Amino acid sequence: MRSLAAAVAGLLSISALVLAIGADTLMPVRSVPPEIAGRFREPRGFQQSASGQYYVFDRRAHEMWGIDPRMDGPFRIVEIGAEPGRIIDPTSFAVAPDGSFVVADAPRGTARIQAFTPAGFRTAGFFISGGTRPRITLDGVVVSGIGSMQFTGTSVLLSQPENGSLVSEYLLTGQPKRSVGQLRPTAHEGDPEVHVALNSGIPLLTPSGELYYVFQAGVPAFRKYDASGRLLFERPIQGREIDDLLPTLPSSWPRNPVDGELPLVKPNIRAAAVDQKGRLWIAFEAGFTYVFDGDGDKIRMVRFRGAGAVSPGTMFFGPGGHLLVTPGLHEYEVNW
Repeated sequence: MRSLAAAVAGLLSISALVLAIGADTLMPVRSVPPEIAGRFREPRGFQQSASGQYYVFDRRAHEMWGIDPRMDGPFRIVEIGAEPGRIIDPTSFAVAPDGSFVVADAPRGTARIQAFTPAGFRTAGFFISGGTRPRITLDGVVVSGIGSMQFTGTSVLLSQPENGSLVSEYLLTGQPKRSVGQLRPTAHEGDPEVHVALNSGIPLLTPSGELYYVFQAGVPAFRKYDASGRLLFERPIQGREIDDLLPTLPSSWPRNPVDGELPLVKPNIRAAAVDQKGRLWIAFEAGFTYVFDGDGDKIRMVRFRGAGAVSPGTMFFGPGGHLLVTPGLHEYEVNW
């Protein structure tokens, strides 16, 4: 029996080694220079417009910054403040191809979305009822709902399962445009806060106008909708790397001792992005990233390196096809 156990352990070790060797390790082709990156207190977003200009969302400093395509000469675009045209207690931002961008913040505890030109001039803004409730948090940072959004240039897509659909799309006037996606069953329908948290996720548009929705907590899965909002498919996410995760998923969640109301739900998935070929990238809390083709089939596993191992907090594909990642403000080239 001992020899059998030793053999099994040996096979498991070999399997783990083969798995590690089979993973693609990406090294950055560019990174924001340390003397510039060091200015930011907590960069929670790193994106790029079609013109090549980079944008950095410094959450802790309540600021938006620009960096030119040569990655020098940083300049402040939006400053701290509760009044229109400034940001306070921000949670996320998103850039459109033309360089216009939106920022979600919360003056006086009320969720607000503002739109800006590439130079930082406010063009629109509206408030969202209930948008500041932190359904899923990681180290005190909201990573669901208004913590992740997409910007088309004319409308904003948010995860809002509390409204009865997975995704809500708003015009920049604040008028609802459409809702997409039925909530998935969770076996916690009797606890609305948990049910909503387990349906929270990341909405992502493909270059052809289709929509992915990646569930961030609970059983790992994602859905794909066509441009009209019709469900194309739902895929559970499977792999050896998450085999140990599934048995440890909690069946109950403690309440936040501060407010005694919200369940403390942590994500399994940190970030997601769609590349120019329509492939879906999903970064897990455990430090690896799966890549799926347009049919929802897993085709790669990726790990990122910078000065050391990098576990993506945000991911964004720039106009040249390079992947921009925080932390570290790294840029990766994908050659396949």
